[in-house]
Amino acid sequence: MSSVAVFRREHFNAAHRLFNPAWDNDKNNEVFGKCNNPNYHGHNYELEVKIIGEPDIETGYVIDLKKLSDIIKENVLDRFDHKNLNLDTKYFTDLNPTAENIAIVIYNIMREKIDTKLDLKIRLYETDRNFVEYPG
Repeated sequence: MSSVAVFRREHFNAAHRLFNPAWDNDKNNEVFGKCNNPNYHGHNYELEVKIIGEPDIETGYVIDLKKLSDIIKENVLDRFDHKNLNLDTKYFTDLNPTAENIAIVIYNIMREKIDTKLDLKIRLYETDRNFVEYPG
């Protein structure tokens, strides 16, 4: 049988600050610019979760998209939506919450919840023009 990719798109809003505590303010401003605002700034993130696998013989599904939506809501949206990623989550206490790192964290959370026979890829849009993809 052939593999098929299915996608689920979700949305969340979150604030963050990009900075390296080992650097002084000048270096942080040089590297991160406005994203180093000590009062934080926010994004309207678009998340795409891509699942690749063979459709189940009995259901025809690669994965039940309702179940996938529930997994994303419980494990990603409930943890990150309307949160300050630096202050309100355990994931970014010692990890700079760049789009790249956020995508990797989401992948790791989701990988634990998705059957290992299925491939998982995460695409995260920070803006309409800036996005990252983590293929695991």
